[in-house]
Amino acid sequence: MSAAPPIDLTVNVQGFFRDVVAGSLRSRGCEVTDAAETYLVALLADFARPGQLDARALDRPVTLQLDEALRAAGYERFDRLRAVGDGVLYVTGFFGEHLEMRGVELGYVSGLGARAYESAAEMLRGAAGSGATGAPDLFAELAENFEALVALVADVADSLLARSATTDRSMVRLYERWLKHGSSSLAGLLAERGVLPRRGDRTLH
Repeated sequence: MSAAPPIDLTVNVQGFFRDVVAGSLRSRGCEVTDAAETYLVALLADFARPGQLDARALDRPVTLQLDEALRAAGYERFDRLRAVGDGVLYVTGFFGEHLEMRGVELGYVSGLGARAYESAAEMLRGAAGSGATGAPDLFAELAENFEALVALVADVADSLLARSATTDRSMVRLYERWLKHGSSSLAGLLAERGVLPRRGDRTLH
């Protein structure tokens, strides 16, 4: 099983992810609220800690995890719903290729993650009252933009892979990843490393 590339935790991890996420938002022309961007950065920083989460997080069916969350009550219900949304968002972004090789339908799993966030949002709206106004509904935004956020997390994974590619073999794997997915952010990262990404030509320049 492929693992997420190690991150040097002696540096400012949140600052690192903030820069990468902001760059991905700009390159994709994606607009999210400051609250959603901050949440995504914090999520990535939390999961960067060794042993926090990997592709095995989806070894238990997400439908079962979501059902258990919906059957819980009170704060436990909210916490479980948020955990399902967070886990699906991170794992599908970082390990999407691995999950597809296992036969996991990413669109279906993403839909479950979005539903978990939306259910958490409904709990917050119910607690605040139907007439509540003010701060943006963060979890509703996360649910609505779930697939776009998965793409942002995948950009972060690409960035980490590019930074950890120190051998010819690892650069070839990075190039082959670009050939498969055609990520514009990965193309830019390859160009920064002196590799000219070009369709129909597997030669590294």
